[in-house]
Amino acid sequence: MVKVPIENGYYLFKLEDMLKKSKITTNKLMVDTNTDFKVIKRIKTGNLVRFDIFVIAKICDYFNCSLEDIVEYVPNKKLDD
Repeated sequence: MVKVPIENGYYLFKLEDMLKKSKITTNKLMVDTNTDFKVIKRIKTGNLVRFDIFVIAKICDYFNCSLEDIVEYVPNKKLDD
């Protein structure tokens, strides 16, 4: 998992773990989903500015999973006063 901090929490990018668990290479995912290698690499590393909902949908369909299985947002916990 790759943790990317942002102002109010962080994102967990889980695609790398999914690929390893499924024994699928980035190249195979790229070919099977007709997605650019650079786009998949950015989702794996969390090095992106915005999500392409169409690419995420392709990956979710491919792995038969939900968005949270690929990218999860975790907000900072607010402490009660």
